[in-house]
Amino acid sequence: MSSLAPTYYLAFCLVSVFVLKTVNEVVTEPYMPLHVPQAQAYCRGDFYSWDPKITTPPGLYIFSVILKHIFALKCNLAMLRLIPLLTLVALPLAITRLLCFHKREQPPSSFTTPSPEAVVLASFPIAWFFGFLYYTEVPSLLFVILTITAATQGKHWRAAFFGAISCTFRQTNVVWVLYAYAASQLMHLRFRRAAPGAAPLPKLHDPPALAAGPEDIFKSIASAPHVVLDILQNFVPYSLVLAAFAVFVIWNGGIVLGDKSNHVPAFHIPQLYYFVGFASLFGWPALISGQEGIRGLLWNIWGRMFGSRRNVLFTLLASIAMAITIHKFTIHHPFLLADNRHYTFYVWRRVFLLHPVVPYLLIPGYIACAWAWYIRIGVDQTLLQNLLLPIFVLPTLLPTPLLEPRYFLIPYILLRAQVVDVPGWAVVVEGVWYAVINAATMWVFLYKERPGVGRFMW
Repeated sequence: MSSLAPTYYLAFCLVSVFVLKTVNEVVTEPYMPLHVPQAQAYCRGDFYSWDPKITTPPGLYIFSVILKHIFALKCNLAMLRLIPLLTLVALPLAITRLLCFHKREQPPSSFTTPSPEAVVLASFPIAWFFGFLYYTEVPSLLFVILTITAATQGKHWRAAFFGAISCTFRQTNVVWVLYAYAASQLMHLRFRRAAPGAAPLPKLHDPPALAAGPEDIFKSIASAPHVVLDILQNFVPYSLVLAAFAVFVIWNGGIVLGDKSNHVPAFHIPQLYYFVGFASLFGWPALISGQEGIRGLLWNIWGRMFGSRRNVLFTLLASIAMAITIHKFTIHHPFLLADNRHYTFYVWRRVFLLHPVVPYLLIPGYIACAWAWYIRIGVDQTLLQNLLLPIFVLPTLLPTPLLEPRYFLIPYILLRAQVVDVPGWAVVVEGVWYAVINAATMWVFLYKERPGVGRFMW
């Protein structure tokens, strides 16, 4: 299958170019009108004007100016849309390195030859759709992945450089800069060995994920001080990014850059449940394709939920806690209820608002899906490697009051990349699944515009 990777990648690039051409022909006005005028102001050399409605840093506009000067591009709508497309086309190359890290494989000898699985992941519907609009999602994702892959190769200064760039697209990417450092150090601690004849190195308690129990979490915490000094030196480059971010927050008076009244941080615990459901809906081919098959996966999930008295008690307590958080912390955001151009509007109205009991009926499904992902990514990971991504997802999703699929993009790609044993047939199924969704959503966006409503999008 790997021998077909160049063909897959060429087809991915050609289809993407064709779709962008179609988008430019059909959608002749900026769909997100804030960003294009701001970019054009930067292209004119006007770096001091700023639309106060823009909530993200100017990385996208600066990137546009740089490419304008390198390739002599014009700053019209069509050329500006080309910039996210370029990052979309580069995405399979970066994802290939991320997949190789988790599989502990050597990357392809040719940098321009991504793996078929990476091409499929780059076609993930949220990433693919926003690759044709002048927006920050795909450039942000690309530089986050470049940060992680550089960190996992031990190139920490380069990782910090990429991480700093990623924060100019979305300031919350500082979380993923720290994730890159943590992921690289966990892998380093897992496989490091003392030199022959040297004293044994301090060990971090970090057993295989699928064999670990709750008590191992406390043992891991207790053993952490023994290895902290061994990994502090590598933290220096990332600390500079963190310090720069702290200066920005102090200068700005908060994380959100503009339109602060409509972007007030919240404590949105159910957002975590929505993400688990979202990831399972899109990533089901990877979930069901383990060596034990779908029956084995379901049996493992059942065992972890109800296989012993302790498991039953844990499931019961988790369900009660989730029910309380759904009751106390569900947010009916006015943007979600007022804007019927987004699919989340219909999901919210036709599922979550169908009956007051519906959000609570979904709790067992959330728990089962969470266990499914834990089992699948735990095939070749340790306990802490399995828990690392959920820990870093917390500060990215908890403060976001709006149910918005774009917020799930980076966490999903990082989660899916940790499933290391997806067979070829499942990658094909996943690619077809994504392609069907992409074709449907792009067709609706292009050709089903409703007068007085506008175009439908994620």
